[in-house]
Amino acid sequence: MVDFLQAGGWLMVPLALASVVALAICIERAWSLRRARIVPSHLLADVAGAVRGDDMAHARSLCTASALGRILLAGFDNAARGRDAMREAMEDAAGAVVHDLERYLTALGTIASISPLMGLLGTVIGMIRVFSALMRDQAAEVTVLAGGISEALVTTAAGLTVAIPALMFHRYLLRKVDDLTVAMEHQATRFADLLHPEPQS
Repeated sequence: MVDFLQAGGWLMVPLALASVVALAICIERAWSLRRARIVPSHLLADVAGAVRGDDMAHARSLCTASALGRILLAGFDNAARGRDAMREAMEDAAGAVVHDLERYLTALGTIASISPLMGLLGTVIGMIRVFSALMRDQAAEVTVLAGGISEALVTTAAGLTVAIPALMFHRYLLRKVDDLTVAMEHQATRFADLLHPEPQS
């Protein structure tokens, strides 16, 4: 591994750091975006039971341990102002929640974008070394030429190795955030219907 890093030149250092950061983000987001943690399947039913039992304090306490709960709590705080105000408050809370769900994903996307560029930069630097050696000495040693070409190929391969999984996980995690957002919107609508039923026509 050390020989591989040395073969790629100094650009292998930022690429190695980028790979570590990308891995840490993927692990952290995969853990944080678990559906049971964001949209507990039993939360709305438990809150509905507490509301029907006129135990508002317990219903509010149920809404403190999840992202969906933060949205429902905003609805609770504005329920007395009517259905429209309640829905508006939940939409505002949902915006903050979704922002938290997307934390670090911009950094992951940036790593996926710049890693191939760093690999390409390594390719250019390696080729410059090769041609510089040829210009200095028409009979440049094969080891010098091979070293420059090797550096070019190694950094390119390293950049793609970092970028491909980073891009895959970035797309996957963004899709997961979208799915969770849709689920929370659905639950929030049902909660609004619970506290302020639509008038029957």
